[in-house]
Amino acid sequence: MKKFTTITTLVFAFLMVLSLNVTAQDFKDLDKSPLDIASYPSSYKDANKQMKIIYSRPQLKDRELSKLAPNGKVWRTGANEAPELVLYTDFKLGDTTLKAGSYSLLAIPGEKEWTIIINTDLNAWGSYYYKESNDVVRVKVPATQVDASLEAFSIAIEGSDSGVVMHLGWDTTRIAVPFTK
Repeated sequence: MKKFTTITTLVFAFLMVLSLNVTAQDFKDLDKSPLDIASYPSSYKDANKQMKIIYSRPQLKDRELSKLAPNGKVWRTGANEAPELVLYTDFKLGDTTLKAGSYSLLAIPGEKEWTIIINTDLNAWGSYYYKESNDVVRVKVPATQVDASLEAFSIAIEGSDSGVVMHLGWDTTRIAVPFTK
């Protein structure tokens, strides 16, 4: 009987090892619009962050920006989920004070200016479920054109004398969003 138990245990252990290999985790390829984070300060050594944004970076891939982020329509400001803006301190955007916390960032592109939208909805896929009633603030900022084209949508945050500036760029369009203290 003892021999039977030992053999059974060995067979069971062998089958478990074999089944682990057969049902091993399938890892997906890299996302076509990879997730990224921009923060201020941007140094990893400085843990005293004031702001960060978690967003996905779509690529142009021979497509036109006007088709990917159409003028006059609410856009998720990236790809996949609407970006999550995390404020670690209070900021003002326009005349509105934004309390420290998490928000979504959306935009309405335009030829000469963009409307930047800070909204309370989190974990929202794209702008498909966008609810204007949950907007905390909307501000219009100028859109400029430059010669250098960015293939991937990009966000960078830098300090300023009065707070921070969030820069959005894609193709030859550049947006600067001033957050003040």
